[in-house]
Amino acid sequence: MVDELSLRLVPDALWEIVEPLIPRFVSRPQGGGSAPVDDRAVFTAIVYVLTSGCAWRHLPPSFGVTVPTAHRRFTTWVAAGVFERLHGEVLDRLGRAGELDWSAAILDAASVRAKRGAR
Repeated sequence: MVDELSLRLVPDALWEIVEPLIPRFVSRPQGGGSAPVDDRAVFTAIVYVLTSGCAWRHLPPSFGVTVPTAHRRFTTWVAAGVFERLHGEVLDRLGRAGELDWSAAILDAASVRAKRGAR
């Protein structure tokens, strides 16, 4: 399913980067189950959940992906390092194009109050 919202969330240029990073579907050795869902539809649904802040259970059915499938693939892809590799690939491409300005980088930090008498 590729509609206007889907193309805004995952444009073709982004999909070209993501697609080779996604592990290929492996059918179960015991057989059965259902046919694999389109990876781009699943990735788009995941991007929607992550960028909109909606709960997994509120994923609109218009993405053509069930909530369990989207969440299962998300956890599988996180474990496989897909999102870390995607981040690195985007940074590499921006760096090669001279479009990174590290002087404007933001560091995230947290401070925790030390307890009196603690080491």
